[in-house]
Amino acid sequence: MPFEVFNKRFAPLAKTPSVTIQKRGLISLNRAAFALMGEPEAVELLYDRDEKIVGLRPVGEVSAHSYPLRPQSNKQDSGPLMVAGTAFTQYYGIDTTVSRRWVPTLVDGVLCVDLKVEGAVATSNRSSDKRRSADV
Repeated sequence: MPFEVFNKRFAPLAKTPSVTIQKRGLISLNRAAFALMGEPEAVELLYDRDEKIVGLRPVGEVSAHSYPLRPQSNKQDSGPLMVAGTAFTQYYGIDTTVSRRWVPTLVDGVLCVDLKVEGAVATSNRSSDKRRSADV
């Protein structure tokens, strides 16, 4: 039987939406979360202090309080999208000492992240790349 070479570009994207609040406050959305929101140009960052819920509301890039969604790398059609959320997380005292990932919900068109639920610790692929290269 002949071997096939695996190419990760052929692997399907995650179907479960996820939002990660990274160290220092950068917010990333996977493509499933982006699609759930209707693939907006930008978002408004919202926070419910009483319920400890972060909201991302889709808006046009020209909105007064918009934060554009940018690809993490030069690959425009794949990979996560990033929102500059450092000032937001600092202002509301949202813990960013460890990167955490949540499965968001869509409520009245707003992508919601419930911070009362402890998010899964998100590890970087870069650290595993360094370990692999050290093992070689």
